[in-house]
Amino acid sequence: MRPVGYVTDPRYLEHLTGIGHPERPERIEAIRSRVANSGLLKDLTSLEARPAADDWIREIHDPAYVERVRLTCGRGSAIIDSMDTGISEYSCQVALLAAGAGLAAADAVASSKLPAAFAAIRPPGHHALRDTAMGFCLFNNAAIVARYLQKQHLRKKVFIIDWDVHHGNGTQAAFYEDPSVFYFSIHQWPFYPGTGAKSETGSGAGKGFTLNAPMPAGCHDDDYRRVFEEQLVPAITAFSPDAIIISAGFDAHRQDPLGGMKLSEAGFAALTRIVLAAASEVSAKSPGAPACGIVSLLEGGYDLEALAASVESHLGTLLRD
Repeated sequence: MRPVGYVTDPRYLEHLTGIGHPERPERIEAIRSRVANSGLLKDLTSLEARPAADDWIREIHDPAYVERVRLTCGRGSAIIDSMDTGISEYSCQVALLAAGAGLAAADAVASSKLPAAFAAIRPPGHHALRDTAMGFCLFNNAAIVARYLQKQHLRKKVFIIDWDVHHGNGTQAAFYEDPSVFYFSIHQWPFYPGTGAKSETGSGAGKGFTLNAPMPAGCHDDDYRRVFEEQLVPAITAFSPDAIIISAGFDAHRQDPLGGMKLSEAGFAALTRIVLAAASEVSAKSPGAPACGIVSLLEGGYDLEALAASVESHLGTLLRD
């Protein structure tokens, strides 16, 4: 069994999105209950969440936007920028804590204390643009963690794997011209937010460092596994990253009310297993260098039972496979 970090916080429940909103506090409660009752908690290394400093948020987001999020939430507004992005008084503080949990996970992994860590956080982040909130997202957690790994821990090359059912347009945009961060996304297509075509491969110096795998609705575990084996693994091998981030959305599950995919919790375990093997292979190629660690960050997943079961499967695989 390998040591794996786990970070979450009851303060994530304080981000209120409105009655009937799919990105609701109960998501975190379902995960926490499942992890505790499954027996996994005793095997996980608990990490402490802390709010991310504004300096790290501003690595990805415009300073004026960060201040606007703070002010808009503070005055009790119900939405920001788009009708689907519900907020409340404490949402900015919770979003800073979500990003900060990612930084805590990155610290543990980059210090080589742990080979992997998972952050059960909300709000999610991969739709958040430099100056715009959208798709339930305020700050782009994965993008912030990528820059933190590079600047704080000197991990020069970071690979982001996004298996949320929706394309992570914000993460892609953050690094579209950057050859030091490889962004891979497998997602339902056509679907919200309308980005993520196969032709979107980066631009300028970043050309070739974005890889999109748009998939039709109804794809199963084997369809995803095939893409991972045939497209993702060769990309990881060629890029040879110093760290891997997973934007771990579980809304491609067959029970999810927002997606149209047919994955099972066993399917998410299989995807996790492939990423673990790829990271191990990269590390083996450079025995004197720090290991290629994995930081996994919760994105979507809106059926509570499916979400909790998928997280259990993901964590169990990180621990034992």
